[in-house]
Amino acid sequence: MRWQDVVDILLVAFIIYRIMVLIRGTRAVQMAAGLGVIILIYFVARQLGLYTLHWLLGTALSSIFLLVVIVFQDDIRRVLTQFGQAPFLKYKVKTFHALEEVAKAASEMSNNGIGALIVLERTVGLNEFMETGTRLDAEVTRILLNTIFAKCTPLHDGAVIIQGGRLAAAGCVLPLTSNPAISRRLGTRHRAGIGITEQTDAVTVIVSEETGSISVAIAGRITRDIDPGTLRRILHNSFAPEEAEKSWWRFRLK
Repeated sequence: MRWQDVVDILLVAFIIYRIMVLIRGTRAVQMAAGLGVIILIYFVARQLGLYTLHWLLGTALSSIFLLVVIVFQDDIRRVLTQFGQAPFLKYKVKTFHALEEVAKAASEMSNNGIGALIVLERTVGLNEFMETGTRLDAEVTRILLNTIFAKCTPLHDGAVIIQGGRLAAAGCVLPLTSNPAISRRLGTRHRAGIGITEQTDAVTVIVSEETGSISVAIAGRITRDIDPGTLRRILHNSFAPEEAEKSWWRFRLK
């Protein structure tokens, strides 16, 4: 085996791994599974002599490249965008502004006894969860977040999803955690906040309506009863640990 073969295998494995990470938790997984089933039926039909079915599937699969591009166009665009981003470009000004507004809004809602569930997207796309709510594509401000989660408003029961520093959707339905170790005292809002972090790498901020306590969930684990300052540090460290302190001081000097 040549050294070029080793490099070739490693590069292909890395590309496949990155694609799997990026599509995990999205509809692309189900669509890829459906496409795999069609390909499997194609080969089974040939072995069993089902000529009409084999010809029909063969005709469809002859344009497999075009089919993949059409079906996965959104996911392909997101993958290419992720590959084209340098690590130091991930922590953008608008993302920093969104994190600051989330921290301020969580503090205000905590003081006012308003429950909230805020999801911040990282590398894994949350588009399939955004489809369960109302698309907004608005600037993230503490005023807007307070308005959305105010009692008796149409969207206050669901989750807000922040994508790329923008408030992408509100009133979204999230999967509940199935972890039996989670305390039974935690309600649906907290269980949904944990559940989405089990399926994706998102960060969720939860404000309890009953106690006003602020919690953060990351990778299926929840940190409860934190103050706004701790929340701010956790959010910045979750998105750009190396740049958080520098960006904070730049923000203070403005």
